Amino acid sequence: MVLFEVGAVPFNPDGWGPPDSANTTSSSVSVPSQISNVPFAPFSRSDKLGRISDWTRNSNRPGFNTMQNPADSAFDFSGDDSLLAADDDSSFRLVDTAANKSHHHGQHRPKFNPRWRFNPNHHRSQLPQRRDEEVEARKRDAEKERARRDRLYNLNRSGTNAGARRESSVFKSSVDIQPEWNMLDQIPFSTFFKLSFSVPEPEDLLICGGLEFYDRSCDRISPKSERRLERFKNRNFFKVTTTDDPVIRRLANEDKATVFATDAILSTLMCASRSVYSWDIVVQRVGNKLFFDKRDGSQLDLLSVHETSQEPLPDVKDDINSAYSLSVEAAYINQNFSQQVLIRDGNKLTYDEPNPFATEGEEVASAAYRYRRWKLGNDMYLVARCEVQSVVELNNQRSFLTLNALNEFDPKYSGVDWRQKLETQRGAVLATELKNNANKLAKWTTQALLANADMMKLGYVSRVHPRDHFNHVILAVVGYKPKDFASQINLNTSNMWGIVKSIVELCMKLNEGKYVLVKDPTKPQVRIYEVPPDAFENDYVEEPLPEDEQVQPPAENVGGEADEAAKEAEDKMTSRCAPDLGVILPFSFCCVLFCLNIFGWVGRFKLPGKHSVLLNHLMDLEFFLYSIAVWSSLQSNVSRLGIRT
Repeated sequence: MVLFEVGAVPFNPDGWGPPDSANTTSSSVSVPSQISNVPFAPFSRSDKLGRISDWTRNSNRPGFNTMQNPADSAFDFSGDDSLLAADDDSSFRLVDTAANKSHHHGQHRPKFNPRWRFNPNHHRSQLPQRRDEEVEARKRDAEKERARRDRLYNLNRSGTNAGARRESSVFKSSVDIQPEWNMLDQIPFSTFFKLSFSVPEPEDLLICGGLEFYDRSCDRISPKSERRLERFKNRNFFKVTTTDDPVIRRLANEDKATVFATDAILSTLMCASRSVYSWDIVVQRVGNKLFFDKRDGSQLDLLSVHETSQEPLPDVKDDINSAYSLSVEAAYINQNFSQQVLIRDGNKLTYDEPNPFATEGEEVASAAYRYRRWKLGNDMYLVARCEVQSVVELNNQRSFLTLNALNEFDPKYSGVDWRQKLETQRGAVLATELKNNANKLAKWTTQALLANADMMKLGYVSRVHPRDHFNHVILAVVGYKPKDFASQINLNTSNMWGIVKSIVELCMKLNEGKYVLVKDPTKPQVRIYEVPPDAFENDYVEEPLPEDEQVQPPAENVGGEADEAAKEAEDKMTSRCAPDLGVILPFSFCCVLFCLNIFGWVGRFKLPGKHSVLLNHLMDLEFFLYSIAVWSSLQSNVSRLGIRT
């Protein structure tokens, strides 16, 4: 029976591992001298160790070191000279005595089949691949990365991912944060998704303004029968804030509600989680009432373009495709589009009260303002001014319409050419706009729901040329029902009202004063600042200058001073109007000199040699006239400068 003897196990009293050769005793086992100088390769816990020993790899094939797995470098000691074998076989060579085989015929000729064509390793020996832990780990990492990309893509399509947007210089605060402002709270957008509130049906308190009827022939506009976008410079459009509205002031005095706002401000709050650019809303707490306002020249008056797109816009403000330039262009396009699709025959649907912002005799745009009231809780009501732009009669019933326009500025940014896709793939065009302008479309839908509009018309307006931002054409007009469109873009009305109610309750807990809600330009959150009462107010009054600095009126005629001044001014005017001899004389002499030069050069070639004396006299005359011209010019300039000679 064969016995198996277990060798002695070394014991190291000073630490881990086998003891050093110097500290070993005769009874213990020392470290072999062959591996005593092997360097230690440190690695962290996050490094992949790979294979300790791989018997399937052929280390002698060419290019092995270049294709080595980086994870195996921790156990690669091939560069250490101490591990080289004692027997060097590098001098041994195998001589092949076989005849040279043809390059075109034989077993080494590659077979041109699909398997060889699409196999990048066809020239290598096919070795069995092991399904070890490294391969499985790589597969798991690839699956996680693919799932992450799919999740981000789906979130971008729904417009709820505001954190993974592109980084651009347009991400700056809409208002300058002053150092004396006190930040009270910051609300992350992640808390908005959990809010929900079912608001009861609102009631109409008042309707003002007048509406023109919608032209139904605009529904037949197509890219082949495009219509030029007109400009309406004579019609006035009003973007009045809450506290400047006389009707809201009257309703506030009558205690009709405790919270007052406009549809533009409410839609900004309701769709805050979809926004990327910064915005700000001024909040004023007066007694038990709350007013949501916007600043003069605020971003709420403009329309964002490609806000939720992944493609960055040019950072230069003067560029016609910058974020600011496109916002201004989109605002003008919407105003002109909302008036062009109407029947301008003077027939209007008027209400009991006219437009509260127009003066008598002023031509205003077609708009009706519906002041509606919602109940947010016990003894808490909200009144908002909602706007509709047109009305249409269908089956003897009148329906309110909201009119908005999407604008195409350059197909290379969106990747979809409207002129080619609108007729055949209109759904793809709308899907692209939902991805690039998710916040803008959600706000338009919210405003249509607040105004209780029966239909929202979306126009597709494009530039005549991508570099011409003044001329546009209407390519199509499509109508949607607001409730159906809201469900299509995943817009939840209960969540919208939950956001408004939570912000109202938070502001109601504040003391009386003025505050501002600012959307962070880089993070998905809203900050609340306490600002001075005179903030955002243009209360600058130009003070009069002191008497000694003011322009004094001309004094009366005292001692003939006025006559002398008038005479001096008349002499100056006469001298200015008189011909300047210092300019006329040199010019005349130069003309004469030019003629003499021409005559001299012609005579030098045409006249015989006996007339050389005449030529010399001509040269002397030329020099004399040149001297006179220079002297007259100097004399005129000296007299003009007032230098005495």
